Amino acid sequence: MDEKLYKEIVSEENLVYTKTSLLTDKVLSYCPGCGHGTAHRILMEVIDEMGLQKDTIGIAPVGCSVLAYEFMNVDMQQAAHGRAPALATGIKRTWPNKFVFTYQGDGDLAAIGTAETIHACNRGENFLIVFINNGIYGMTGGQMAPTTLPGMKTSTSPYGRDTLLMGFPLKMTELVAELPGTYFVTRQAVHTPANVRKTKKAIRMAVENQVSKKPGLSFIEIVSNCNSGWKMTPTQANQWMVDNMFPYYPLGDIKVDGNKL
Repeated sequence: MDEKLYKEIVSEENLVYTKTSLLTDKVLSYCPGCGHGTAHRILMEVIDEMGLQKDTIGIAPVGCSVLAYEFMNVDMQQAAHGRAPALATGIKRTWPNKFVFTYQGDGDLAAIGTAETIHACNRGENFLIVFINNGIYGMTGGQMAPTTLPGMKTSTSPYGRDTLLMGFPLKMTELVAELPGTYFVTRQAVHTPANVRKTKKAIRMAVENQVSKKPGLSFIEIVSNCNSGWKMTPTQANQWMVDNMFPYYPLGDIKVDGNKL
């Protein structure tokens, strides 16, 4: 391309979108097509737009989510597997004017971390939980997770999840919405531009709830894909998610301003 034309195209007058400075320049190491990168971006965009970089503390535990501290240009703390809500509780109570969030996967939040999640929600701790649900243990080999769908094949359920033997998937978002300590509970996705906008709106609401000290915890589930764990291309994984995950985990707000919808 002609250098003069290139400079004209990328000039400030023609610029419609730039990467937020709250994402580091490190190349994302997630599998191509994974929703983590998009979730990172919109979370950091909201924090940037609200001017909260210096007042934000994020907690990422074990799993794919643990990589978040490499890409988010805010203060980050790593937690032991499943213990992010417990650590967030201590941080928020120590620095009540900080914006605190956890960023967790389903294997972390809904398995080893179930107790921490439930009790933090029930106590009404004033922080945000971002919960990425791809129905599988993505980082450690594609094992069955608490959120794995009935009949879904994984490395530890090669013939599909048998609910008579292995139980039913755990709907954490509906579960925590029943607790009096949760203030805002929603389930969203990031596979299309329209869904990205809805998820960003939800994150903005959750941040505003905490900044204005609304009474309770905000819980945002993001249904995502795991094309490597599901053994699919990114396009196939997104379609499989729409056809199979969304019917079991329907998108939308469940609890707003402390009231179930």
